[in-house]
Amino acid sequence: MATMVHEVLAETVAKHGDRAALRVKSGGSWKTTTWSSYGRDARRAARALLKLGIEPGKGVSLIGQNSAEWLIADVGAILAGAMPAGIYTTNSAEQVRYITDHCEAKVSFADTAAQVAKFVAEKDHMPRLEVVVQMTGKPAEGAGGGKLRVMGWEDFLALAEDVPEADLEARMKAQKPDDVCTLIYTSGTTGEPKAVMITHTNIVWTAGTLLPTLKLGPEDITLSYLPLSHIAEQVLTIHGPMAMGSVVYFAESIEKLGENLAEVRPTLFMGVPRVWEKIQAKMQAAGAKAPPMRKKLVAWARKTGLAGGYAEQRGEKKPLLFPVAKKIVFDKVRERLGLDRTRLCVTSAAPISRTTLEFFLALGIPVLEVYGMSECTGPGTYSPPERYRTGKCGICLPGAELKLAEDGEICMRGKHVFKGYLKDPESTAAALDAEGWLHSGDIGTIDAEGFLQITDRKKDLLITAGGENIAPQVLEGHLKGIPVVAQAVVIGDRRKYLSALVTLDPERVKTEAELAGSPARSVDDAATCTVFRRHLEKQIDTINEKLARVQTIKRFAIIPREFTIEGGELTPTMKVKRKVVNEKYKVEIEALYPSEEGEGASAQA
Repeated sequence: MATMVHEVLAETVAKHGDRAALRVKSGGSWKTTTWSSYGRDARRAARALLKLGIEPGKGVSLIGQNSAEWLIADVGAILAGAMPAGIYTTNSAEQVRYITDHCEAKVSFADTAAQVAKFVAEKDHMPRLEVVVQMTGKPAEGAGGGKLRVMGWEDFLALAEDVPEADLEARMKAQKPDDVCTLIYTSGTTGEPKAVMITHTNIVWTAGTLLPTLKLGPEDITLSYLPLSHIAEQVLTIHGPMAMGSVVYFAESIEKLGENLAEVRPTLFMGVPRVWEKIQAKMQAAGAKAPPMRKKLVAWARKTGLAGGYAEQRGEKKPLLFPVAKKIVFDKVRERLGLDRTRLCVTSAAPISRTTLEFFLALGIPVLEVYGMSECTGPGTYSPPERYRTGKCGICLPGAELKLAEDGEICMRGKHVFKGYLKDPESTAAALDAEGWLHSGDIGTIDAEGFLQITDRKKDLLITAGGENIAPQVLEGHLKGIPVVAQAVVIGDRRKYLSALVTLDPERVKTEAELAGSPARSVDDAATCTVFRRHLEKQIDTINEKLARVQTIKRFAIIPREFTIEGGELTPTMKVKRKVVNEKYKVEIEALYPSEEGEGASAQA
């Protein structure tokens, strides 16, 4: 059995060489790269890196949208014994400099001239960097300047001609299973990112364990669109398909995701919670415009679907008319979304509300939760399609261990647990204890059947002025269950009571305003409309009725724009940066805490 990435690739090329590995849309049609071509190009990239003097155990940084070139460069770096380090495309030139310098990259890859410019702007602060390879288009004449050389993709691959295959074989043979083969720089909500060291064993074992467990194989189809600098997408796009010889399609852009989904019709689809929430919002907005009879039919089907979904989880029979609802509603919805062939719909990377999970469950689309982190090579738990629980993150990976510390912190141990943080023994010691347990920083519970449920982040716990520990993510999940609320951040650390900042779903505002009897037709209108705000306040008060008094949201403010990656409020995997939100909306937050506490969920400007 293969224990090294280069062994996995060689086995798959030998077994599935003529089959499609990668598909990229160009000129209106999908162009195919076979496994043989993929393997050959990865080896060419590795030999070209050897020609450029890449040493074993040194970094190679990459920035760009998901593409065949990204994969070839990444896998080529691994074959050459280097440590590829992905950089989020939204990162600034300064952040690009930090990662490139920290991993001691001599060679970097960038997909466009605009991304190349980030390296050029910081070249004087990266003394080790010598070459930037522009993966698409032709580099501008003299693009680098000074000692920094910028070269095109084809010119880079051509360097391989000067390096014998035997040299690459020797480099690969010298590698060991415990060698670091990938660096994942955590996006982080504060401070500089830490470099998670992932070994060959981590990658090969994780992919090799998950695939047979989930019954995935060479016939499967995935759509790559989440950032490749994130471990989840690397497992889904690089190492999972490599282990099973399946095909990966590359989405043209996040804006064209819906269109590409309908074209590709993947058998496995993973969406971060924000993706599922946006699909839900679009469907709800479209449903609000449906004729009355259609609305009644869909409402009946969803009630039947929800009952059927929970019956399935309990091992009971589904409602008698479930097949009818499936045929006339669920199958059509799946087909429209491009999920008609999808056997596994997955969510991970951030908390998702039960409301969203139940929305899809009611349409016959169970969205299975996976819990994990970069430090355990992606998944720490998984939800088998024949054994899942809505609102729970699944069970421990076969062959791994999962436990709760005395304070409820989730701990993991196994071959998927990382080697440590590059050049950071202090953080490594804080994350990995002497017995090899990875301390996640998340708080959770494990039920009698072994299902994990996340209740909060240790660091995100709010401690009110009264000394109460509050889990904000639980409350934020409730708030996001209000149809018009797009995002929510609960405030209250060292405060007398809890408040919230909410953003609105622009596609839902008009419908919700009509329900409220409000003249508002846009997010800006709604944010300042007294009638609309009173309508929203009533819905928050309804949530408050089900909560303990210390958990209730006393006041809220509507932020008339969404939290975004570009705006700085979200990490590239769409987790809220609480520190940034607290600082950026300091004025709005202070307005929620006047000298005298108001009654109910009072709406503040």
